[in-house]
Amino acid sequence: MKIAIVNDMPMAVEALRRALAYEPAHQVIWVAANGKEAVQKCAEQTPDLILMDLIMPVMDGVEATRRIMADTPCAIVIVTVDRQQNVHRVFEAMGHGALDVVDTPALGAGNAQEAAAPLLRKIMNIGWLIGDKSNRERPAPSPLRGSGSRQSLIAIGSSAGGPAALEVLLKGLPRHFSPAIVLVQHVDQVFAAGMAEWLASASGLNVRLAQEGEPPQSGTVLLAGTNHHIRLLRNGTLAYTAEPVNEIYRPSIDVFFESVASHWNGDAVGVLLTGMGRDGAQGLKLMRQQGYLTIAQDQNSSAVYGMPKAAAAIDAAVEIRPLEKIAPRLLEIFAK
Repeated sequence: MKIAIVNDMPMAVEALRRALAYEPAHQVIWVAANGKEAVQKCAEQTPDLILMDLIMPVMDGVEATRRIMADTPCAIVIVTVDRQQNVHRVFEAMGHGALDVVDTPALGAGNAQEAAAPLLRKIMNIGWLIGDKSNRERPAPSPLRGSGSRQSLIAIGSSAGGPAALEVLLKGLPRHFSPAIVLVQHVDQVFAAGMAEWLASASGLNVRLAQEGEPPQSGTVLLAGTNHHIRLLRNGTLAYTAEPVNEIYRPSIDVFFESVASHWNGDAVGVLLTGMGRDGAQGLKLMRQQGYLTIAQDQNSSAVYGMPKAAAAIDAAVEIRPLEKIAPRLLEIFAK
């Protein structure tokens, strides 16, 4: 994989170079010391992947991510030495299309190869995601599946660009919106709690991490909060599970959507938002086949049109809508 490094700290650049050296297939094609330089170099030679720092002079990593994804899009992973202080910037960068975030490998660590493993694992996952070629849209009207239960669930999946998209969607819902909502966002568990707090503050809704053994709850937004998958069990409660181990992203949107299709007894809507790759498309299709309404974000409003495009290509999405039209549609569907 052709990789670029954007970082103004020589020690961090050296740490990244040493980590990448453990995988001979990776080639560092250029290094930029700030975001402005990265935008210029990316236009001249677009890499497969950029390892992007957040705090830099001239132009920070958030703005650089925004410009690159708008002009010469490619996979971007945020690499930072202080995740907790930069949590809001991480979400901003992911809102512009960054795929993931990882700690800068520790230079001179006791076991250098072990320190490099998290970064190399994320790069391997992204290698699987790059190259999605599905490209078709077929919107069609369909009602909610009728059921004897009055309980309603909205299952939402998102990845690259997801934090910003979720903020827009949740802001469009009233504080006393009654359906239960469960969010599955591709984000490392160390950021999940901060993301829940950020979404709660931005939207005014009750957003928190989903707890093992609890059911989806009316008027509450639950966010998958670990690096395990989240699924709905037959008894209606939520559980975290390491299986299936071969799923690239954890938590997997497909795993959750498939469990909803299998075990939810009330009305439900599946929503698949912006993201790279195909996660969520097959699960959304299963929800549609069970009679549930399924919605995918459209291309123009997606930061990364990968997952919604994959859903459209296999007719998993009953409706394809701009982001700003999804919340009004949910209000229309669940209006009493």
